Amino acid sequence: MEGKKAGESFTIMNELVLPNDTNTFGNLMGGRLMYWMDIAAGMSAVKHSNAPCMTASVDNLSFKNPIRLGNIVHIEAKITRAFNTSVEIHLKVWGEDSLHQYKYESNEAYFTFVALDPNGKPRPVPTAIPETEEEQKLYDGALRRRQLRLILAGKMKPHDANELKALFMGPHL
Repeated sequence: MEGKKAGESFTIMNELVLPNDTNTFGNLMGGRLMYWMDIAAGMSAVKHSNAPCMTASVDNLSFKNPIRLGNIVHIEAKITRAFNTSVEIHLKVWGEDSLHQYKYESNEAYFTFVALDPNGKPRPVPTAIPETEEEQKLYDGALRRRQLRLILAGKMKPHDANELKALFMGPHL
C-alpha cells in the first residue's frame, strides 16, 4: 500500500456558537466541542485511509480558553502518523471573536481512529508521510503517545514501551 502525505488529510471545520451550544456561563459546552472535534478528526481519518473510520481513543483534552456565545470555532485536524489499522490525528481549536476582531487558542488534542473494511473489521491504512518540520515533530512523537495510550488501556505492559522508557530513562537501557 502506497503512503500518503500527512497534509492531504488536512481538514478545517468552522462552527458558530449558538445559545443551544452553551452552558449557564455563556461558554461553549465541552461536550459540544468534543462532538465537533470528533467530526473533524473523522473527516481527516477518512481522507487519509479512504475507508470508513471510527473513534478508538481521545487523548487529554485541556481547555485553555473558553469560547463564548456568538464566537466562531475553528477546528483544524491532520494525520500525524498511521500505524497498521489506525491513524493518530492532531487537532487544534481556536475561538474567534468577530466583533472585537481577534482569534485565540482554545485547546488541542489527539484522537485515534481505526479504519474499517466492509465487514466492520479493522483494515490496513496507508503510511503517513510527513513533509514539514512540524509534521515530522508530530510524527516522531506519535509512537510515544501511542505506547502511553496502549498502557493506559491495559493493552501494553509498561516494560514493553521502549519509546517511553528511552524518553524517561535515557538511551542507556
